[in-house]
Amino acid sequence: METLQLLKQLSEAPGLPGHEEPVRALVRTLWTPLVDEIHIDGLGSLLGRRRGSGPEPRPTLMFAAHMDEIGLRVVAIERGFLRVARVGGTDRRILPGTEVLVHGERDLPGVVGMRPPHVVPPDRRDKTLPWEELFVDVGLPEEELKAVVRVGDPISFRREAVELKNGLLAGKALDNRVSVAVLTLALEHLSRTSPTWDVVAVATVQEEVGLYGATTAAYGVAPDIAVAVDVTFGRQAGVPNHRAFPLGEGIAIGVGPNFHPAMVERLKRTAEANEIPYHIDPIPGRSGTDAWAIQVSREGVPTGLVSVPLRYMHQPVETVSLKDVERAGRLLALFAAGLEADFRPRWEDE
Repeated sequence: METLQLLKQLSEAPGLPGHEEPVRALVRTLWTPLVDEIHIDGLGSLLGRRRGSGPEPRPTLMFAAHMDEIGLRVVAIERGFLRVARVGGTDRRILPGTEVLVHGERDLPGVVGMRPPHVVPPDRRDKTLPWEELFVDVGLPEEELKAVVRVGDPISFRREAVELKNGLLAGKALDNRVSVAVLTLALEHLSRTSPTWDVVAVATVQEEVGLYGATTAAYGVAPDIAVAVDVTFGRQAGVPNHRAFPLGEGIAIGVGPNFHPAMVERLKRTAEANEIPYHIDPIPGRSGTDAWAIQVSREGVPTGLVSVPLRYMHQPVETVSLKDVERAGRLLALFAAGLEADFRPRWEDE
């Protein structure tokens, strides 16, 4: 599977929390040839199971990556313009001049506008605009607009993914469609092997508003172990080096209370044995990823976290290295393929 086109497809598909239908349909098409079973759970997460070669009952490894994205929601229609509120961690500083897609009775392209600086009081020109001064314009008169758009309709960013130099790609929603691509590549690798364990790949919903998809999926799958895949801060101007990782030089493996030491060690050993470059990402508390919800499902799930460095997080120009995406997919597949039937993470005093 060609990584660039896979990422472009996933990036450009809309899928806000609670409205993941378009991206879920795409992921289902991608995963169906690669798994033995596929279904959608009650909250909307997509689960694909690849059955292992070991005797039943087989242990289960769960991979999780969220497929929802940040965006906007219509809160009022005033004089032909749409007033909006954030969905997830949308930063209003990047909104003026942004192209969007309003998902009403039909999809409508629009732009986020604001007052020209000439009519803004001088003491406010250098300040971030409050939400009530931002609006979306789709170009329709009010009566026609109200016929196709309702209060509550979602709005996604409208952005074509752009290939940059040095193997980088910039686009919207790469947090966390990058990791959905990682799971897809891992499943493709696994289709050519015979892992002993069952592997369940989950494209989770509603991570951006509360880790809800991971919570319900982990309860339903009841995995023996799990690895969440997400993005982490890529090195860029303004971000301290100790909190960020260079693009194109390897993935990050989380270390901290959210992650079982045996899972961390196994991920590290797998990367080292296969010459996959990686960094250690120290996370002293809540990771804010699906791993946080999975870890405390049922009686507790030994969980790990693999992250892809990404620049410009929560902006429509999130940027990643194709090499890192491919490395992460390969690491997950090798991790799954190398699990012995009796592998079980243990605590030291057991």
